[in-house]
Amino acid sequence: MGRAIIIGAGPAGLTAAYELLSRKSGYEVIVLEESESYGGISKTVSWRGNRMDMGGHRFFSKVPEVNMWWEKMLPLQGRPTKDDIMLRRKMPLKKGGPDPEKTDYVMLRRRRVSRIFFNRKFFDYPISLKWKTLKKLGFVTTIEVGFSYIKAALFKKEETSLENFYINRFGKKLYSMFFEDYTENLWGRHPREIDASWGAQRVKGLSIKAVLKDVFEKAFGKKNRKVETSLIEEFSYPKLGPGELWEVTAKRIAELGGLVKKRCRVTGIRKSGNRLTGVVYVDADGREQELSGDVIISSMPLKDLVAGMNDVPEKEARIAAGLPYRDYMTLGVLVPRDSLLLKNETNMKTVSNIIPDCWIYVQDRTVKMGRFQIYNNWSPYMVEDLEHTVWMGLEYFVNEGDRFWTMEDSKFSAFAVKEMVKLGIIDKASCVLGTHVERVKKAYPAYFDTYDEIDTLVDWLKGIENLYCVGRNGQHRYNNIDHSMCTSFEAVSNIISGRKDKDNVWSVNTEKDYHEAASTPENNEVD
Repeated sequence: MGRAIIIGAGPAGLTAAYELLSRKSGYEVIVLEESESYGGISKTVSWRGNRMDMGGHRFFSKVPEVNMWWEKMLPLQGRPTKDDIMLRRKMPLKKGGPDPEKTDYVMLRRRRVSRIFFNRKFFDYPISLKWKTLKKLGFVTTIEVGFSYIKAALFKKEETSLENFYINRFGKKLYSMFFEDYTENLWGRHPREIDASWGAQRVKGLSIKAVLKDVFEKAFGKKNRKVETSLIEEFSYPKLGPGELWEVTAKRIAELGGLVKKRCRVTGIRKSGNRLTGVVYVDADGREQELSGDVIISSMPLKDLVAGMNDVPEKEARIAAGLPYRDYMTLGVLVPRDSLLLKNETNMKTVSNIIPDCWIYVQDRTVKMGRFQIYNNWSPYMVEDLEHTVWMGLEYFVNEGDRFWTMEDSKFSAFAVKEMVKLGIIDKASCVLGTHVERVKKAYPAYFDTYDEIDTLVDWLKGIENLYCVGRNGQHRYNNIDHSMCTSFEAVSNIISGRKDKDNVWSVNTEKDYHEAASTPENNEVD
């Protein structure tokens, strides 16, 4: 059949490679990955026996094909995890599934706990309407929230921006408290400057109405209730972090005869008429190489893909060059358990009684920190000393080349730890046992600048017969892991069947069948 070149070894790229090989397409498959690791932003980084998840990646999908795919790579646990054993806590187990105490190749079931940290208090995420929430807000604020929502429901704003989108669903008061500052911190732009389509894709069915509906259905014990993704209470998670899934996938690809080449940065795309003929890349030794291909599947950022291509019309080149991204930094911070000031005031049992959250959204105008993770709660196997230390990830949304991105690791670490003290997470910087910095380029495709013209660019890309754009950056769309994988399922199906149009590839996460709501990045999902 020929050769398929796949650019990028993230979820979309590796899924495409595995599908082409396992479905016996007849193609020789070569994957070119710029970095040293698999999984893109879904990679896992190790530091002194502790493991970091870049962004926090829940494994939950409404797409059966995706769930079966994950189960094939990493079967669901059949025996309790280390922390469940210690706490005598019950979690769903799959009959005949592997024992996480005896093997690493296992998918765990975890409790979804994420909250908002606002005014030094914890609030449910998404905002609930429980008595505790109302008490924390105070009587006056609660009344303001209620009237604000009623006003928004009666007088809908034209959804010309993300700001209006949020106000229509939550009211101006809640928007100003829990969405405005966080969104500006995340994107570096005020919500009034961001296209409403970001909200339409990420929030979808989530609103005060959805929260109320979920509360009443829970209260009256309704079975088989439809749950928005941001309201789910459990998710799956690889024992050793999300990167483990993609390491296993890369191994399967090799077993099927595919080749994944790391440290190979694609710098050029060869185009002849409305077909691609191959790519140019710089290999691990710094040498420029050229590779011919019959099919190109790209998960590289659209901006870079088009910039590396010859004979691009002026308009499409301008749109691609103007597409914006937000970059990401995380600081792994190891602290003694006794130094953590945040108290577990929930009824959820945890090892050493730390707070039960997987991640916490920081709503505080006085700091730059956007969110922090507690890896102990993602998987007990992510932390070297589970009982005596807390392993955290402090997350910052930045732009490549800005003052944070270019800051020396030691200075960035000192800055972030100082913010931990300011927020009351720890009492003093001297208690920190160690830190580790990670930077991720083009982590989040953004919905402003030339994004409002992206349909013109997409239509042109669809016309290149043997090019398939997949994944988050490959489509400049804020896809979750499962949606990124679905773009590859559709692309491979088209390649095998000979289908010419690519509307099905580009419509993933825009059609009703693919909808999965989530109002902030958590799988990153900053997703």
